Amino acid sequence: AATNLSVILFGGTFHVFNYEWRKSFFQFREPNSELCYALETDGGGAQAIQMVVQARIIKHLLFMRQTVSLCLSLSQVGQRVQEKALAAALSSSLWLAGQEVSATVTLVSEEYCITPHLDYKLDVFTEKLQLFTFYKEEDVRKFILDHIQCFKEEGSHGVILFLYSLIFSRSVDRLKEDLDSTTSHLLHLSLGNFVCRQALLNLLLTGRASPQVCNGSVPNEGEGQPLQRPLQGVLTRNDVGYLHWSREQMERDTLPQVGSMLKTPMFPVWVCCINRSFSVLFSLNRSLLSDWKMERLFQLYYYNGQNSQKTTARLSVDTHSHHWEAPSKDQDVEPEKRFPSLEMTIRTKWDGAAIDWNGTLPFY
Repeated sequence: AATNLSVILFGGTFHVFNYEWRKSFFQFREPNSELCYALETDGGGAQAIQMVVQARIIKHLLFMRQTVSLCLSLSQVGQRVQEKALAAALSSSLWLAGQEVSATVTLVSEEYCITPHLDYKLDVFTEKLQLFTFYKEEDVRKFILDHIQCFKEEGSHGVILFLYSLIFSRSVDRLKEDLDSTTSHLLHLSLGNFVCRQALLNLLLTGRASPQVCNGSVPNEGEGQPLQRPLQGVLTRNDVGYLHWSREQMERDTLPQVGSMLKTPMFPVWVCCINRSFSVLFSLNRSLLSDWKMERLFQLYYYNGQNSQKTTARLSVDTHSHHWEAPSKDQDVEPEKRFPSLEMTIRTKWDGAAIDWNGTLPFY
């Protein structure tokens, strides 16, 4: 099991998680504070996982609790509510990966469970894994809540444990079926750190590790030649969405076109990958995506996971005025260079929208 895990994660048995990953866990900001709904994230590869979990925490707090008024749902969050929201976010991700029939939670036991192979680089942490499988989503959620310290305490390796749980919930065999010729494993080495490939992001977002962001599968190459095996995109709309923008890819004309399955989720919460950094955009209006009239003028809220952000940024989005296209003093400068990256990301979903930061200095 440990060898399979290493191959599907790293592409071989030689790598282990570095310090950045091992120290990552799910840590909330201060309970009942301005950002009490928010996780503190790391700058490394684990940030992508933390931000998908953050999106589901926001979905849970805003839209899955009947008793709380919307205006208080993100500002009055005590420690127990934080823990329940984290358990709900983790369990729904695992349940999705298990095709909504089962989920496996991975915890660390004190006894060794795996006998090391000679060719396997010993990682003491991986040697102590214990698996618990459940067949009702409610049972997964309760079990995680009972063991919430294993994911939210310093030194818990909480992000790695959740990632292992995700892989065991999906199963290595199903993961191999999900992938295509572009991707053979879930993490890749970038500037000395392991970062999540799109397949892992899609596994977190959709329960299926498809490596492409387009809708459906792509049977042909650009020249119309049929591929031996189609490229795998996203097949269904899911609870939270995904937006992607990169200045570097824009300049090289290699920006991937995210399909409507990811751009139009069931709840108005999006994980954003902007210049390789992850953050979350959300609306308090559940019907934003189901009533086109709501999309003329609306508010979006933004959180980037960094300690430097002290309040949730509020942006007003106007999809009808088009004044962002009006002549500006920087006539020769491309819009992509004139506008903050976050605005360009929002426009991948709402083309031509005018965006007002409401007095906040645009910080991304």
